[in-house]
Amino acid sequence: MDFGLVLQADPPASAVVSLMRRAERNGFRYGWTFDSAVLWQEPFVIYSRILDHTERLIVGPMVTNPSTRTPEVTASTFATLNEMYGNRTVCGIGRGDSAMRVAGRPPNTLARLGEAIGVIRDLAEGRPADVGGHRVQIPWIQNGKLPVWMGAYGPKALAMAGELADGFILQLADPFLTEWMVKAVRQAAADAGRDPAEVTICVAAPAYVGDDLDHARAQCRWFGGMVGNHVADLVARYGEHSDLVPAELTEYIKAREGYDYAQHGRAGSPHADFVPDAVIDRFCLLGPVAAHRERLEQLRALGVDQFAVYAMHDAKESTIDAYGAELIPAFA
Repeated sequence: MDFGLVLQADPPASAVVSLMRRAERNGFRYGWTFDSAVLWQEPFVIYSRILDHTERLIVGPMVTNPSTRTPEVTASTFATLNEMYGNRTVCGIGRGDSAMRVAGRPPNTLARLGEAIGVIRDLAEGRPADVGGHRVQIPWIQNGKLPVWMGAYGPKALAMAGELADGFILQLADPFLTEWMVKAVRQAAADAGRDPAEVTICVAAPAYVGDDLDHARAQCRWFGGMVGNHVADLVARYGEHSDLVPAELTEYIKAREGYDYAQHGRAGSPHADFVPDAVIDRFCLLGPVAAHRERLEQLRALGVDQFAVYAMHDAKESTIDAYGAELIPAFA
């Protein structure tokens, strides 16, 4: 199992670079950031600095979208980083929740997202692609490689990830929901004539190493609020009691009243007060090292290839170090 570190691109950018360097020293293989142009600093500028100050770390957004950055711009940006640093990037992509809504626009349609996955990958790897009815090819790319991983929750999105993407990003670490969603992605891959094993499975969630569970929950409760945005979209599309979406995912948002994107992904956010402790315990990895090890073993048994640690709390350094000392060596 690989491990990744997920950060917000908050200023100062030098702190993000420093934490990514720390992660690489501790055995993390991937470095991810959020990508919302209004809320945080420009991640691709920071990626260049991270790549320049690390040797092996693979970097990318969790996740970008096909509207705030058009596919040809996204492809060229990744290809430039790869030319400079040797194919050490991965494109995480989704419909665009915070990036689009904070700018007053709805998330992208699945149709637009599905088209963008192929266009970005083809262009970034030097192949021609159709962009708005025009045949486009980036002429200077040689030996480019860009895996495109798709974030998804709902049935249609999970099917698209299995059909089109190189990897699937699931932003929660509940074993039951992970099993359900991984099965859906792999079935879709098989139905599309692909080898399901070729779709990389990445689970991303807050991880907080420490004995004070109440404090850890308070630091990670925001995550249930963030996931609740996507769940609310699913309920609006499929209904509150749909056979297509497990109740284990949808039940907890009944008390949800709204969401303030100014507090997106931040500890102590009041819009996450509705999230019960039980959901935080299911969605996140909290507690002593032994508890993390037990959950990671469950996820690995379900076919998870990477666990990406959301370190958006007050124990970033100690959690990175604990994973490097006691968990990453056990799962390498």
